[in-house]
Amino acid sequence: MKHLLPTLLTTLLPVFLMTPSTAQNPTLAERLGYKATDRLLIVNCDDVGMSHASNAAAIDGMENGSITSSTIMVPCPWFPEIAAYAREHPEADFGLHLTHTSEWKRYRWGPVASKNEVPGLVDPQGYLWPNIEAVYAHATPEQATIEARAQIQKALDAGIDITHLDSHMGTLQYDLRYYEVYRKLAREFNLSIRMASRKTLDAYLNAGSLRDQLDADGIVYPDYLIHGERQEGESIADYWKRILAALNPGVTELYIHAALAGGEMKHITNRWQTRAEEHRLFTTDPEVRQILKDHHIILIGYRPLRDLQRKEQTQR
Repeated sequence: MKHLLPTLLTTLLPVFLMTPSTAQNPTLAERLGYKATDRLLIVNCDDVGMSHASNAAAIDGMENGSITSSTIMVPCPWFPEIAAYAREHPEADFGLHLTHTSEWKRYRWGPVASKNEVPGLVDPQGYLWPNIEAVYAHATPEQATIEARAQIQKALDAGIDITHLDSHMGTLQYDLRYYEVYRKLAREFNLSIRMASRKTLDAYLNAGSLRDQLDADGIVYPDYLIHGERQEGESIADYWKRILAALNPGVTELYIHAALAGGEMKHITNRWQTRAEEHRLFTTDPEVRQILKDHHIILIGYRPLRDLQRKEQTQR
């Protein structure tokens, strides 16, 4: 028996040395069919449907660049254009940027649901409130649910194969009452969602355990969400290149607000240049492409996460 001990130790030692996440609880990357050490990246373009310039930039970045998914603002005027594209390109990865605010001074929109059903979401001019503080002050989580569900249903009726949910300006993420709406909708429609890190959740809500609740629900979300600030004097290009070069192993989502430069965006926001630069960086910039290559970053969309979630739900 003694002579078998070295052989047994050689066989079992790798198992003993494996981390718990590898030996017992596979990482998200492993559940998706990759190695735990792989760096997977979702580049999501927010605010699609808000303007033609946003739609065109997202489509360009998805077809020719590094943008892997986009989230649509259903109440906005240019929703029909992006909905038509989504129907014609079912392989494209589109989620919903659930919208409970209308922040621009001269470019506004109202709710999808009847205003009689969501009176607290509507300002005196009939538009959605311009900021989340006003939503929390005047509306209720129940009204936010009605509006979000109406947006999801409108997208489904338009033929969009929704891959995930996130929340415009974070309305459903910065108040625990509204977060429950977010969580409920993810379960109801069996969709993966954007989720902040434990550190960010603790900083804003003192609630890092929210991720544990999603795990219990079987909801799939990326390991990391880029939610940082530029350093003093750092350009938007240098910021994103620094972020890309420092990604952790696992699944990371970063979100941008790409839009074509031009008169349309200049009349909407004074940050149009940043949006134009993000379109350029994640569509044609050679340094971004080289960083992705040099660091062996694997680009994915949200659809694999949603499909994994639905597969695992059937096995629960």
